Amino acid sequence: MKLEVGIVGLPNVGKSTLFKIITSQEVHIANYPFATIDPNVGVVPVPDERVDKLADLTHSKKKIPAVVEFYDIAGLVKGAYKGEGLGNQFLSHIRNVQAITHIVRCFENGDIVHVEGNVNPVRDIDTIEAELIFKDLDTIEKRLRKFETETRSANSGQTGEAKIDLEVLKKAKEMLGKGELLTSLKNEKIIGELQLLTAKPQIFLLNGKPEDVQEDVKEKIRKMGFEYLIADLSETDAVPNLIKAAYSILNLISFFTTGEDETRAWTIEKGTKAPQSAGVIHTDFEHRFIRAEVVNWQKLIAAGGWTQAKQRGWLKLEGKDYIVQDGDVIEVRHG
Repeated sequence: MKLEVGIVGLPNVGKSTLFKIITSQEVHIANYPFATIDPNVGVVPVPDERVDKLADLTHSKKKIPAVVEFYDIAGLVKGAYKGEGLGNQFLSHIRNVQAITHIVRCFENGDIVHVEGNVNPVRDIDTIEAELIFKDLDTIEKRLRKFETETRSANSGQTGEAKIDLEVLKKAKEMLGKGELLTSLKNEKIIGELQLLTAKPQIFLLNGKPEDVQEDVKEKIRKMGFEYLIADLSETDAVPNLIKAAYSILNLISFFTTGEDETRAWTIEKGTKAPQSAGVIHTDFEHRFIRAEVVNWQKLIAAGGWTQAKQRGWLKLEGKDYIVQDGDVIEVRHG
């Protein structure tokens, strides 16, 4: 499973700077809108001491951490949903990510042009969120028109599933019309199929020093139901906290495999059962799953190895109903 996060915000708020920190790659940063023409994609290892410690224990030849893909997306402006600036092109890139990092500029600097003429974080948040709402409304209205066409052309009318989808979309349209985001509908099938932007979880990265961030900005984000981080991107490496927050809001955990060849971290959703977790390693393992040998990573290290963990009764044989826990080290037995 691959975690994908899109970096969005107005022009010149720090998106490309964050991307540069994340990947240590040189990207085109310039003091004017639309310096980033295409989304830059950076693959970043997830910092995790457990990989290093397990690799040392089993003398692994390779260490393979979990990774996050960050997409640096060009700055949005008012009217992006209808094509202003580079508009729709970039909104379409956001569709493919699982979470959004929304960067908000909170610092004053006369040498860095602000697209709106002055720094106003609450206004800037409203601008970006409005563009996401308008784009989703456009997507929903197109889908509703398609429903109408399908209904007129079908003799038997709508199926039960189609009726449910229709009701969900009507509800979503009503919510967006009130300026509400769709996070409460994120588990609805049709919402997922349409990859609606306002249903995606967001992490707000407030670019500035703590004293730059006013209480009204924090309160606004809290009321939206999202998390925020404060980071001065000119000085601070915010990446570990950003990745941790992304894992948290997406309900993700890591389990491990380890041996002489390699130690690897695997990303799954919390609550995933053993066969489906095994399927992340290899699709055949899910279908041919028999059982899994499981031990917590700390107990494996404390014991000094698999054999010693088994002798202490710490190594468990788990079946198809076992729910994999964060930090489990697993050996899959399969047909």
